[in-house]
Amino acid sequence: MFEAYLTLALVFAVLVLLATTRLPADVILVAALGCLMITGILTPAEALNGFSNPGVMTIAVLYVIAAGLKDTGAIQYIAHGLLGQPRTTRQAQGRLLLPASLLSAFMNNTAVVAMLIPAVQDWSQRIRISSSKLLLPLSYAAIMGGTLTLIGTSTNLVVDGLLQQQKGVALGMFELAWLGVPIVLVGGSFLILFGNRLLPSRQGAVEQLSRAREYEVEVEIAQNSPLIGKTIAEAGLRSLTYTYLAEIERRGKRLPAVDPDTLLEAGDVLFFIGASEGANELRKIHGLQPASEAVQKLNMAHHQRHLVEAVVGPDFPALGKTIRESAFRTRYKAVILSVSRGGSRLQGKLGDIHFNVGDTLLMEAGENFVEQYRFRRDFLLVSLLNNSTPPDFRKAPIALGWLVFLIGVSTTGLLSILEAALIATGGMLLTRCVTASRGRGAIDLSVLLVIAASFALGMAMTKTGAAQILADLILGGAGTTMSPWEVLALVYLMTVIFTEMITNNAAAVLMFPVAMAVADQLGASFMPFAIAVMFAASASFITPLGYQTNLMVYGPGGYKMVDYLRIGLPLSLLTGATAIGLIPLIWSF
Repeated sequence: MFEAYLTLALVFAVLVLLATTRLPADVILVAALGCLMITGILTPAEALNGFSNPGVMTIAVLYVIAAGLKDTGAIQYIAHGLLGQPRTTRQAQGRLLLPASLLSAFMNNTAVVAMLIPAVQDWSQRIRISSSKLLLPLSYAAIMGGTLTLIGTSTNLVVDGLLQQQKGVALGMFELAWLGVPIVLVGGSFLILFGNRLLPSRQGAVEQLSRAREYEVEVEIAQNSPLIGKTIAEAGLRSLTYTYLAEIERRGKRLPAVDPDTLLEAGDVLFFIGASEGANELRKIHGLQPASEAVQKLNMAHHQRHLVEAVVGPDFPALGKTIRESAFRTRYKAVILSVSRGGSRLQGKLGDIHFNVGDTLLMEAGENFVEQYRFRRDFLLVSLLNNSTPPDFRKAPIALGWLVFLIGVSTTGLLSILEAALIATGGMLLTRCVTASRGRGAIDLSVLLVIAASFALGMAMTKTGAAQILADLILGGAGTTMSPWEVLALVYLMTVIFTEMITNNAAAVLMFPVAMAVADQLGASFMPFAIAVMFAASASFITPLGYQTNLMVYGPGGYKMVDYLRIGLPLSLLTGATAIGLIPLIWSF
């Protein structure tokens, strides 16, 4: 009993840390795994068992397949053909839900939303409908679409892996569709019928383009600059395309609203305000140099430095710290030139600005910065200015062909999903739909670590009897009068609460042994309870933090926390009632 209560205390500590701190989820769960080994609750082989689970490897391989579909433009190819030219918001939402849910059924939800966000933003401008009416439904459709197939979301594969390990049961590719299709139909209908009324009509980042990428950039007149002695007008600094000269700092004094006839002097610091392209424009003017000394300390030639925009993510290690305290240049080998927040540039001394999630940084960095940090969790989005590589649409049919192969051979049972995914990945690499380095970078190691380490907690709960203790609490003792249907609803509700507080995969792994213990105590089949955990862990609609796709549309849609609650709570209740009502009819007690 001591080990059981120690395991429960560790699980409680993990939940609290995940919900209340900025520590990365993989760090917390790997630390918990270490505690289980050190205390002797699990042997090293048992603690590391999650890393050999077929579901974890399948998720890793599917990341590479998703990268191939993205790089070949297969997703845009399908989406553009289905979006069309709707006339009303309701029609637009209906057109969007179909491709988003279908694509999410066969590839990672995060990848689908990441690829469709810019397409939906452009589309919303073209059809003159606010993107805030479309981006949150995009996230919700991707979440619901992930329930259609076994490979639709990592949560499905995690629970399937647990079923294989503990019960010797493997789910089929489309077995979940018996419940997934009704959930997509019910949830999609709700979004189409009530989405226009419940969603805000708010300007997002693209619709505020004149403000969304507005920065203040400082440049200096070099000591031997050919601009010395020229007026501002003669130097061509009054007729720039993307930016304008706001003021000059000369010998420690600010000169606002400078006259075009003002003569430039060596050492003058010029402050320009405008779009990010303006910084690139200034770099091409001979005689101007970055005013920040930190840029010179990058120790790389001018032609090797590039302008980069990056959006600060929730896992950024210096959240809450100032730029000066973060040692940003040392850590990232890049220098921040300006910061934009909420669509507006931040004023004041750059080094005193505190980092917040969603801040857009304009930086000068080496040419490898984008490749190195594009797939890291520090930043939600990293882009190299004026260097957008278009997809190789010629290979889109090949990438789609490998996806069809994966679905076909795994559905017919010729190969397991993992075996089929490995062959499809190899085919994409051989046909150059995705490069090896790109595929390697697309694998989210932090997610894999979270899942594998969560397995250790789940195993400890089963081994020590902690899951049985929680099952007794849920059932209210052996003499409970609750029906299996009521207990199923309670398990579903607990999983939804967990997934809104912590990661969806961790919620699934922690609730799985509890669900199994509840089923054993009731003398009922374990399948309805396993399916309830699987679907509830994916049904995260109430907060932007519960599921990564919800957070991804937060900034582009201009949303607030209350927007998620207003539409997500009724959607969560509706899909939950649908799932609880149908699960026992499909997988009987």
